[in-house]
Amino acid sequence: MRTRKAIDAVGGKGFDISVALRCLDQETIAVGFQAGMVGEELADLLVSYGIQLDLVDLPGETRIAHVIIEEALHQHSHITTQGYSVTPREQELLFELIKSHLPRSTWVASAGSLPSGLSEDFFQVLAHLAHESKVPILLDVSGPPARLVLSTRPDILKMNQQEFQKTFDASSESVENLTRSAEKIAKANRLPSLVLTLGSQGILAITPQGTFITRGPVLQEVKAAGAGDAVSAALMWRLSLGESWGEALRWAAAAGAATALTEATAECELQVVRELLPRVDQKAL
Repeated sequence: MRTRKAIDAVGGKGFDISVALRCLDQETIAVGFQAGMVGEELADLLVSYGIQLDLVDLPGETRIAHVIIEEALHQHSHITTQGYSVTPREQELLFELIKSHLPRSTWVASAGSLPSGLSEDFFQVLAHLAHESKVPILLDVSGPPARLVLSTRPDILKMNQQEFQKTFDASSESVENLTRSAEKIAKANRLPSLVLTLGSQGILAITPQGTFITRGPVLQEVKAAGAGDAVSAALMWRLSLGESWGEALRWAAAAGAATALTEATAECELQVVRELLPRVDQKAL
């Protein structure tokens, strides 16, 4: 099997959010783990975007997620290698780094699956740390970690449609049914906001200012990887400016659409985001 082209791109949802923030011309610090030669390559990629780094070095090797894009069929396949394992001491070192940056942060974002060794309540502890410092937090998580974090009421709990259905055993026969399920779960757990990315159907958001469906323009995408992370980045950016949820979601949909036009994960061009913004459709439910 021969490829037409191969691209090295940043992986890991949290790091991808930092990539998208830099593409949106925002300052960001990537805090996390790195291991082995792949970890060094990852750090170099992050630095190339102008992202500040504060990483815990681990033994072993950072995993690689291979994304195979079949252009003729417009379909993607993912093959992910096994990664490193984290000890309790290394987890504590990460928390110490996070705490050192919280006083100067306007938002915290953490996302994705937990590497081997991290405690299942990792996101729960992180949310407590952010709230203690009065810093809003976005968590893009699903499954048992998402259910655990409900009690901490993160400012934004985010996941995609499939993750939401699996996490809460929710129906998806229609957007209307999905909306009712999401509103019920958000209300029952007193979540400040619940954001679901629905692919071509847009972004469903239950917020303090109402429930919205926001759709970006239909485009011929190059790849889908990282579009949801651009949504996260744009939400934090625009909400930090004091914009309404409706307006922040419009920017998020435009950023997600712009990211799908690039080859590298989570990359977008700010000028393209601005050009797509007038083509975003939004409905208050």
